[in-house]
Amino acid sequence: MTTVLRAPAQVVELDLDRPGGPWRPGFTAPVRPQGSVVALVRRAGRPLGLVAVGPDGGDGADGHESPDGPDGPDGPDGPDRDAERLRRRLVEAAERHLDAGPPAAAPPTPPAAAPAPLVSVIVCTRGRPTLLGDSLSALLRTDYPDTEFLVVDNAPEDDATERLVRALAPGRLHYLREPVPGLARARNRGLSAARGEFVAFTDDDALADPGWVSALATAFRADPRVSCVTGLVVPAELDTEAQAAFERYCGFGKGFAPRDWSMRSAGHDPLFPFAAGRFGTGANMAFRTTVIRGIGGFDPATGAGTPTRGGEDLLAFLRVLVAGHTLAYRPEAVVWHRHRRTMAELEAQIQGFGTGLGAYLTAAVSQRPGLLADLLRRLPAGTRYALRRAGSGGPGGGTADGDPGLARLGRLELRGLLNGPFSYLVSRRQDRRFRAEDWS
Repeated sequence: MTTVLRAPAQVVELDLDRPGGPWRPGFTAPVRPQGSVVALVRRAGRPLGLVAVGPDGGDGADGHESPDGPDGPDGPDGPDRDAERLRRRLVEAAERHLDAGPPAAAPPTPPAAAPAPLVSVIVCTRGRPTLLGDSLSALLRTDYPDTEFLVVDNAPEDDATERLVRALAPGRLHYLREPVPGLARARNRGLSAARGEFVAFTDDDALADPGWVSALATAFRADPRVSCVTGLVVPAELDTEAQAAFERYCGFGKGFAPRDWSMRSAGHDPLFPFAAGRFGTGANMAFRTTVIRGIGGFDPATGAGTPTRGGEDLLAFLRVLVAGHTLAYRPEAVVWHRHRRTMAELEAQIQGFGTGLGAYLTAAVSQRPGLLADLLRRLPAGTRYALRRAGSGGPGGGTADGDPGLARLGRLELRGLLNGPFSYLVSRRQDRRFRAEDWS
């Protein structure tokens, strides 16, 4: 079952094996029902899927009415009773639409293990101290025992971010400055200072789950072949139509089943390995530190803040795979993302996604010319996919599904895609100029 997300809706989470709830994202506090609700449902911490219920007790996925609606047998409403009733509705929706399975057994007592390796968490930011403060507060609730937090202030215009970082958690947060604009440069600045065996990245508009770092570290420790791990990204809020439209058009979520990719087992994906956006996103990714440094880090001619507007994460995923490593997607590593709130911001973001994709493909073949023949073989399938997203051809009429707003987003993404190669060349020239200035 695919839950169609509409706005406005209150975003919550619920664990079927945990009493109480529903809770605010990250289990930070109980919530009171307010209109429509979208819930991330878990079982013993493991994400199962999203379900929705309407303000009248109806199931937001299929419109069925709950027997315990406002006029049901529970009598007059009250805060505690409203929360209890909402929990029942969400549990019923999960039982109908998700593979919840039986209640989890009590976990066995773990044997003595080696000390947990240090994980370096890097958050890059530029001029958004309010969003950053929420993001850092979420990170500081991590349940992982050995973590360092590095905040990279990219091309700051004032000292607001520095003052925030130094005041929020002295001794736990480390402030770094990257004067040249560009997300890839900021990521590389953090990478150069990281001391951890693993290095994890999230964004200043994201809220990491308390178990996020633990889930990433577990994935690395479980399989030495895995050198990159991405995780589940779910919306932190659905207050505006633009936020819901983003989820309907593309979203950051990659599903609730774990997956592994490598060049040894490409599977049947006609766009593999170039459709790197299917592997995950830069808001929720981690690497073995030696591996990401070994492939040269992130290409400074890509990323937000440069003419390419993105693509640095996609290029890193591809380079990890081409270097012979395994990339893993683990939905247990959860990050909540605050999407753009206005349609103007969303349209600019989607066009930027297209530009970043075109720039990433250009960078990939310019850095590894041997990939060009493989990319050309996949070009027809890629073209059909891009046209479907633009709502202008292909089976089923594309992802727009008759929605003119989503079709417009598809056209904007395609326009950005076509501009991507030129943007990468411009960004490469800028990067060479910055390097020359650094050397002089």
